[in-house]
Amino acid sequence: MRARGHDAPERRLVASGPSVYCEDMEPVNATSRPAWAKVVDQTRCIGCHACTTACKSENEVPLSVTRTYVKYVDTGVFPEVRRSFQVTRCNQCAEPPCVEACPTAAMFRRSDGIVDFDKSVCIGCKACIAACPYDAIFINPDDRSAEKCNFCAHRLDIGLEPACVVVCPTEALLVGDLNDPSSKVARIANRDPVAVRRPEKETLPKLYYKGADQVTLDPLAAQRPGGGLFMWSEQGDVDHGVPAGHPGPWNSSAAAVLSYDIPHRAPWDFRVSLYTWTKSIAAGAYLVPLLLLLAGTIEPAGPIWTWAAPVLAGLFLALTGAVLVWDLEHPARFHLILRRPQWRSWLVRGGFIIGGYGAVLAAHFTAALAGASPPPWLGWPGGCLAVLTAVYTAFLFGQAKGRDMWQNPLLPVHFLVQAGVAGGGATTLAALAFGAPPAVTDAALLVFAVSSAAHALMIAAEVLMPPPTAHARLAEREMTHGRFSRWFALGVLGALLGAAAPWLGWTVVPLGLVALLAYEHAYVQAGQSVPLS
Repeated sequence: MRARGHDAPERRLVASGPSVYCEDMEPVNATSRPAWAKVVDQTRCIGCHACTTACKSENEVPLSVTRTYVKYVDTGVFPEVRRSFQVTRCNQCAEPPCVEACPTAAMFRRSDGIVDFDKSVCIGCKACIAACPYDAIFINPDDRSAEKCNFCAHRLDIGLEPACVVVCPTEALLVGDLNDPSSKVARIANRDPVAVRRPEKETLPKLYYKGADQVTLDPLAAQRPGGGLFMWSEQGDVDHGVPAGHPGPWNSSAAAVLSYDIPHRAPWDFRVSLYTWTKSIAAGAYLVPLLLLLAGTIEPAGPIWTWAAPVLAGLFLALTGAVLVWDLEHPARFHLILRRPQWRSWLVRGGFIIGGYGAVLAAHFTAALAGASPPPWLGWPGGCLAVLTAVYTAFLFGQAKGRDMWQNPLLPVHFLVQAGVAGGGATTLAALAFGAPPAVTDAALLVFAVSSAAHALMIAAEVLMPPPTAHARLAEREMTHGRFSRWFALGVLGALLGAAAPWLGWTVVPLGLVALLAYEHAYVQAGQSVPLS
């Protein structure tokens, strides 16, 4: 191989009859579609950052974000130290979780295998960022849309190589067609020992590392420097998710320290925590009165079923929708979820579930306004949609494949239990406000207590059961002993006091509802606290 500097001519893909060839390379069979892949030869990388600057220039990437960057890890104890590099970017997965999670198909996989994006239909929900196990997607601060490396698809389409490949002075970066056995990329990927990042996620990455060091491939292998002091950068004011290095122990027996990195931020902030809470109340405020109605505790024409259920559920469902829109980077585009839905996304499915649930609540409330008792059959679709409203977020979190703590098969049940806590508390307060008979208040308080006890037991099971992965264990530790431990402790205290509500009285209900919000915040934020790159 010959090294190419910044002034070297670009190699161009040239068509000639039935074949395509690349100048200074062998002819390529053009009878099949290309399957673009990239090889990063870390034995050649010198950490010069030429790929980063070329990418920024070619794609007009603003400051503070990068499509590609070079990560540094120093291993050993002075004077016996070595430095390892890793060129970090989108992995161009064959099974991309970002595409599955995107509600408007703004993220999509082309027929040639490139995972590309369409900013014109991005709503800025950050579901793709949460779904990516490699932390390769970011929100562009200029246009507020999701962005990442796309192999410079606009250049490949006209026969040019990506900008990073052109400027690399040591030919550490190669792009080629896996379907062409004569291409350098295919020869290396099919013959030489290569590695991919996080193969356990089963995304089938098309970014192959040759000669990479495990301390760079594994995001937990090296500790982070204290105070956010990296080589050539100070990031002390950036929340990397872990204070002064992750809680450890690191997945390396060597003395490995991350010496250069870029800022990493959790995509979903307190608004997603708030959304899970308002949604629990919206679902539970209808489910619990429905349960009391089926048990014969309340009358179909009584105020709890006629007024409290649709009003409370509808109010908090509206708040849920408002919080979801508030969290979007492009709130004016929220209608695209309904106009051009990508049905594999649980954000889309959840949007239609919430819409259907809202329609039932509106029909219930309209019947009450008309002076007629809501038809009993309305409770069946309302109840089913309320259950779906409570649990669909578990599947939405499940699409965040990089967040191991959220990959819990009991999470749908736990969200349903939390809806019982929220609905039991809301119905208790509504019964007191409407002056309902003591039997109604006691029954709602009993549902609150039983749900709180189940909530406490499920928290205990999640904490005491051995976590399935190191990522899940570190996230759980951050929730119980780290930055979110106070929120978690308040959540557990509220669940325990709620379980004793029949003896302590309704006064513990407001604390139980606030504590539920605290637990939701600890769970959502801690789940995003473990480094992915």
